[in-house]
Amino acid sequence: MSTAALQAPRRARLLPVLMLFAALASAIEITTRLVNYVQEEFGDEAAERLENWQRLNTLAQNAPVKRQLKLVNTFFNRVKFVSDIHHWGEEDYWATPIELLATNGGDCEDFSIAKYLTLKTLGVPDDQLRIVYVKALELNQAHMVLAWYEQPDSDPLILDNLINDIKPASQRSDLEPVYSFNGNGLWLTKSGGDERIGEPEKLKRWQALNERLTESLNL
Repeated sequence: MSTAALQAPRRARLLPVLMLFAALASAIEITTRLVNYVQEEFGDEAAERLENWQRLNTLAQNAPVKRQLKLVNTFFNRVKFVSDIHHWGEEDYWATPIELLATNGGDCEDFSIAKYLTLKTLGVPDDQLRIVYVKALELNQAHMVLAWYEQPDSDPLILDNLINDIKPASQRSDLEPVYSFNGNGLWLTKSGGDERIGEPEKLKRWQALNERLTESLNL
């Protein structure tokens, strides 16, 4: 049996547990029932990763935003990089933070989404954050990062799973932005700047991920 076939059932087992995830609105609150389930299905280390995520939220709650960026970037960059086809049995699957941490694996989209959602719970305004689809020029492949804008027209800081250092976009000549989005909009990058082209719901995988998160908030 292929690795993909072995990994694919993980999602089916984990998705019902997302219903037990209490919130991604103002704080990360993980129920004991969820931790126990993850421990039973994925082991002690998986449960510990979830608990450490909640501890991170408590630790960073009142920290300056640039400290929050560093803590969150470092925390998620410890997770193993695994391609979607090997991890989920799909070409492109956008995982929730719980799926990422419980299975200790994900790709660039999963890292960026987890960082974005965690920073939002820490109080970073949505309009300062954008998930950015880029071309990684040195790797010659598609990639995704998270950008933080101190001001709307400022040079954003880039949170990237490829490197732990958080650098301004102007120092990341290896990345060529294509489009970006957050909870409020979708932008296409052009030579004259970013052009808003609609709502993030245009991205089907983003919509599917948010539907799974919304289910957990409707308990």
